[in-house]
Amino acid sequence: MLVKVNTFINSKARQLCFYLRAFWQGDIAHSELELFFWDTMEEWGQVRYSMAQPYSQKERVFWHLLHQIHFWSEDKLMYDTYLVEELANCMLFLEGKGFCPIDCIGIRP
Repeated sequence: MLVKVNTFINSKARQLCFYLRAFWQGDIAHSELELFFWDTMEEWGQVRYSMAQPYSQKERVFWHLLHQIHFWSEDKLMYDTYLVEELANCMLFLEGKGFCPIDCIGIRP
């Protein structure tokens, strides 16, 4: 089944925000964030796209945020004030509630 990039990003962005918020609230363990990351990578393998297909701002922020939750340690994701604020701003943008962060340069895997 062919899935469009924007359909994938819109669906996964909602889920990413849900998982990260649940982690911050203590409702899920860090391991659940990791499972979400790997499930998303597996599902991305099913998406067909052209390398010439342009990125939307939302897609760039999505890939940036997804990379961040995988890259940083559990403690840093939970307690680093600067990082949490950066990630929260990314989430707000993905949810249509904020401005596009200018320093998010996420790229497709």
